[in-house]
Amino acid sequence: MMMPNVDIASRVYNHRWKIDPIVRSLLDTDFYKLLMCQSVFRNRPDTNVTFQLINRTKSVRLAEIVDEAELREQLDQVRQLRLTRGESTWLRGNTFYGKRQMFRSDFMEWLEAVQLPEYELSTRDGQYELRFEGKWPEVMLWEIPALAIIMELRSRAVTKDMGRFELQVLYARAMTRVWEKITRLDHLPDLRIADFGTRRRHSYLWQDWCVQAMGEGLGNAPDGKFIGTSNCLIAMRRDLEAIGTNAHELPMVYAALADTDAELRQAPYRVLADWHEEHDGNLRVMLPDTYGTKEFLEGAPDWLAGWTGIRIDSGDPVEGAELAIRWWKERGEDPRDKLVIFSDGLDVETIAALYERFHQRVKVSFGWGTLLTNDFRGLVEGDGLDPLSLVCKAVAAEGRPTVKLSDNPAKAMGPAEEIARYKRVFDLGEQKRVEVLV
Repeated sequence: MMMPNVDIASRVYNHRWKIDPIVRSLLDTDFYKLLMCQSVFRNRPDTNVTFQLINRTKSVRLAEIVDEAELREQLDQVRQLRLTRGESTWLRGNTFYGKRQMFRSDFMEWLEAVQLPEYELSTRDGQYELRFEGKWPEVMLWEIPALAIIMELRSRAVTKDMGRFELQVLYARAMTRVWEKITRLDHLPDLRIADFGTRRRHSYLWQDWCVQAMGEGLGNAPDGKFIGTSNCLIAMRRDLEAIGTNAHELPMVYAALADTDAELRQAPYRVLADWHEEHDGNLRVMLPDTYGTKEFLEGAPDWLAGWTGIRIDSGDPVEGAELAIRWWKERGEDPRDKLVIFSDGLDVETIAALYERFHQRVKVSFGWGTLLTNDFRGLVEGDGLDPLSLVCKAVAAEGRPTVKLSDNPAKAMGPAEEIARYKRVFDLGEQKRVEVLV
């Protein structure tokens, strides 16, 4: 279903949250969330987890920018959302990754009735402390809307005193920037790229515009280079492929539930064994960096070599892809048949460089996130719309802290003593710290 284009500047000038809520549908989330939610619903439905907002860009004091009453109104509004009949029909009957009825009837019946659990909100040292606790399948659905709400409230706060013409100029400049990026990417002949920008977007309307621009400039798949969007609502409304597989929260929670070091060591593979039972084809994509890509591959069971591909989401992307290529070759697999998805802090220069290095060596694909849907750097005074590194992560499972090590120690999270233990258990070697932009 195609929707008419929107005058974003006028909508921003006139917006009121009751007319223009930030999250307007439970489908305004990333596709991988729903895939993971079904897996958790099947395998770990009664696990209690805690998610928490973490602002890694400490210099941006969100609690001094975003009004708490407005934040509560938006969060409360999300708790009233339910799937509409049309949204449920799209999930139940659509073809995803070539497969019909991707979502099972028992999961859909649960999803149609679910209400997101209550939240805890407070402030500390200029930052919001936002937590969600409850059963894993319910709590995990808060991650994407919580991030989208805070990011857009920050955008609204920065632009609220701008006049109509000032907003028109701002969005014209931002549109020009996006379009110039797209035209540069169009020179890459076999490019395959998707929008991964929901979590830290400037706004819903802006993400929707960026998706339309990608389709217009690069052409939509199957004949074009733009293969789809991670955002389910936009995918449904724009008749695009919904893109996504799995994320770090699965191994983080599985690992936290491990009772022994031996079980901890096997936790990332237990996750993928459960995933293997549910999915095939392009959904069998590893995300190996939760506790170090090199260490993951060294201990991986042979059956994982038969999977479709790998997603590179931290550390040096060249090093990660080269590791994967060597690993496949050592196990008798042809890397040219394998998919490598790059998704960490991408922008045009990085995309082009990675494409040139790995094109024809593997099947290269890109998940373009924040610097597609929220690149307003330098467009307002004081850099007030510059992107920030905001995440909402599972921080505990059944009262046990979760840990993420990553291939970049700047992205590590968890209590210091648990980080030290995980490094020992996973035999994590020396890592290079890279500043996290987004």
